[in-house]
Amino acid sequence: MSKTRDLGVRSRLTLLALLVQAALIPQAAGAQVTEDTTPLTAAEAQRAIEGRQVNEQEEEGLASLTIRELMDSLGVPGVSVAVIRGFEIHWAKGYGIADVETGQPVDVETMFQAASISKPVAAMGVMVAVEDGLFGLDDDINDILRSWRLDGEGFTERRPVTPRTLTSHTSGLGDGFGFPGYDPDVPLPTPVQILDGHELSNVGSVFMEREPLTFYEYSGGGVTVMQVALADARGRPFEEVLADDVLGPLEMTRSSFLQPISPEHDRNAARAHGREGESMGAKWRVYPELAAAGLWTTPTDLARFVIEVQKALRGDAGTVIARASALEMTNPVGVGPFGVGFSVESLREGWYFGHGGSNWGFRARIIGHRVKGYGYAIMTNASAGGVIANEIGRRIQEVYGWDSVSEGVRRGYGRTPDEDR
Repeated sequence: MSKTRDLGVRSRLTLLALLVQAALIPQAAGAQVTEDTTPLTAAEAQRAIEGRQVNEQEEEGLASLTIRELMDSLGVPGVSVAVIRGFEIHWAKGYGIADVETGQPVDVETMFQAASISKPVAAMGVMVAVEDGLFGLDDDINDILRSWRLDGEGFTERRPVTPRTLTSHTSGLGDGFGFPGYDPDVPLPTPVQILDGHELSNVGSVFMEREPLTFYEYSGGGVTVMQVALADARGRPFEEVLADDVLGPLEMTRSSFLQPISPEHDRNAARAHGREGESMGAKWRVYPELAAAGLWTTPTDLARFVIEVQKALRGDAGTVIARASALEMTNPVGVGPFGVGFSVESLREGWYFGHGGSNWGFRARIIGHRVKGYGYAIMTNASAGGVIANEIGRRIQEVYGWDSVSEGVRRGYGRTPDEDR
């Protein structure tokens, strides 16, 4: 990374509890793989994931279908997958059709709308700005904003709305769940007009509903406030800030926050499809709410993003963000399940960070283990894509023997009294 960081600011970031780098738990023999024993090759893992998970004579719903059969039965024309193992991309592959009108196939460079996965990517841009000393996570957002001002409506007398609360959905804003997007041919509102509920906007204005850090409520409007604040702090358009501070340094070469997508990128971009895999007219919708829903990308690029967080968490040198910033992103703020940008959850024996995405005709999912260096990114171009993303994700966990499907360690010494003599 070329720019010099203010190490004094970095050292003042809140230090959270140290994470212990753990070895993978050995798994049973069969189709599973661990990083401590002879692993399956990428081709072997692909075959295990793509095939039926039960015998043909058995009937166990989605598990009885191949990936191709799943796509056909669910009406999902295209799927793209990248799998992370050992802090590296183990393999990536595209399946099916990117656009049913042209028949263009999905390949690993086909770009999809990431939808709400835009939020943690934008949050990394926020952490870069924090490390650069432009503002703090707990600063009053009105001290950062220049082109707009948030009315606290009497709810911010004790606690201000801050970058931390906006990126973790604990700001007290009550603007609703998400954004429907805009037809490519209609005039677009600016981010400030969206916040104000301007007539060009297809959503209402953002408003305070409660005091910050009292409850969790998912807020795309809150993330849009952060988008405006970050652009104001940098003095440049948000899409340029993220290109310079996150996408470029991580070599996410098939990623862009430009809305609408550029003609060059659109040549290998997926079409949005309906619940039966049908074309819905416009190839895609436009999302000026860039930080909340505007990223175009690939699973391979999203895997690079997840790996960056994982490497920063274990303290690797040369990462775009410091370890303290990665900890802020992957530790819940104290109310709700979110850190700065990511949702965080415990799955059996492991702790994971991740995010889902749902735009008009697109569904996606990313997940990464906090210490063990594995994860995945799955993107689809259909409204029913969430179902197949969940099923492929389940298969990845089973085949690779993640601790999310492990039974864990049984209590006890494991030896009889006679053996101790």
